[in-house]
Amino acid sequence: MYLLQPQLEVTSSLLVSTHSTSVPVLALDQVQRSSWQKVTTEPEQVDWLILHFNHWFSHHNVTLVKGDFEPEYFPATSEQPAKIQFAHGFFNSALHEISHWSIAGEQRRLLSDLGYWYAPDGRSSEQQTLFEQVEIKPQAIEWLFATAFGRKFRVSLDNLTGDGGNGDQFKDHVFAQVQRYFSGEAKLPRDAAHFIHYICLSTRNGTPLQLDEFKREYLD
Repeated sequence: MYLLQPQLEVTSSLLVSTHSTSVPVLALDQVQRSSWQKVTTEPEQVDWLILHFNHWFSHHNVTLVKGDFEPEYFPATSEQPAKIQFAHGFFNSALHEISHWSIAGEQRRLLSDLGYWYAPDGRSSEQQTLFEQVEIKPQAIEWLFATAFGRKFRVSLDNLTGDGGNGDQFKDHVFAQVQRYFSGEAKLPRDAAHFIHYICLSTRNGTPLQLDEFKREYLD
């Protein structure tokens, strides 16, 4: 059975390894500050996510915040922690922005918008190809996050008024990336693994993600 577990040491090729840093130790009552099972509406779930993310990652001097407009990342200053601002209070937008943040290393976290190149909706075919190359890993990790929460995940080509690219091919790439995380061919970023660990403690009684929860047809 293929399990996704953010272990410090991996004893089987069937487990997904992470970076060498262990998961910060938090007591269960600290992790489960409020019950996920008791929140049912989107606004309640968003508030739950903000509360718990900001608790789990307080050691990184970063906060997750709702935005009224487009998502944006603001580096920490001498007066304020870094901010991961997600779009319009949408839960899935928050997961997507967290996935980008989890991939970015320490240096990129010092840059506005994590130093990512971004062209707005209306991209050319060449620009869309570049966009999709950058989005494979974040969207694969977002799928892991969403599944840990028991939520539906949908890939996003984010180019409604431009060249939409090859949606089926992009889905293939996202699915393949998830498989690489489970096989151990690719390592999950440390903070992505920590986030999944905490989500599973809160929503699945600690049961790790399993490979058979991820099928290519789920992306169609």
